[in-house]
Amino acid sequence: MKRRHFTPEEKSKIVLELLRVEKTSSEIAQAYQIHPNMLSRWKSEFLANMHTVFAKENSSTEKRYMGEMGIYVIYPGPNLSKRNKAHKVYPYLLRNLPITRANQVWGVDITYVSMPKGWMYLFVIIDWYSRCIIDHELSNTMETGFMIEILQRAFKKAIPEIMNSDQGSQFTSNEYIDLLKENHVRIRMDSKGRATDNAITEGFFRNIKQEKLYIFEYSTPRKLRSLINEYIHFYNFNPWIMSIRISSIRLLRIQKNIL
Repeated sequence: MKRRHFTPEEKSKIVLELLRVEKTSSEIAQAYQIHPNMLSRWKSEFLANMHTVFAKENSSTEKRYMGEMGIYVIYPGPNLSKRNKAHKVYPYLLRNLPITRANQVWGVDITYVSMPKGWMYLFVIIDWYSRCIIDHELSNTMETGFMIEILQRAFKKAIPEIMNSDQGSQFTSNEYIDLLKENHVRIRMDSKGRATDNAITEGFFRNIKQEKLYIFEYSTPRKLRSLINEYIHFYNFNPWIMSIRISSIRLLRIQKNIL
């Protein structure tokens, strides 16, 4: 049988139909005579590149389809990492440092999550060795207090040797610095020219948004929190996902030391 070729417009229409979740992927694959794996690939490509839909050089067909289906591109929100230029500069502790064990380096970061009116803020603590989420919380404020509470809760599970963050005002506050020093945690902050240092945490934020929050509808903090908890539990404990992130030896160490 001759393989059918789909135009970009046809692919867009099919993927948007898939995102509406009115039919199963199997039903859509059968209707268009497409292998389900191909559908999954198209969907991933679409989500990764959807910000280009409204570029001037692109066709208006995708815009029309998205408008008809009530699907909108979600653009980056507020900049949450505004540097506090007055704070102390901490030494760079990660240069050529092999990450070989759980609790050696934790990363912390905060990201916005859009709501129908305004924003919520997701704070996470991630272990660099296992990529596991140690703890997290959703808040309607960016005040340092709620992050301190989550860090204190996380420190009851384990204490990292090094804590990595950006130079946002939350992570240069006296409360944050004092908490780390009290627990003998060495402080590391991303500096100019080291934009990739927090890529692990930023990669997790990108994944949870593209794979969960951009796809499923929510209108209340309660529903949003439920989606986040569901995704993080799957991310941390699903055996297939864990096998991708880490080797079996590392998994045994993590289960013993962290989870």
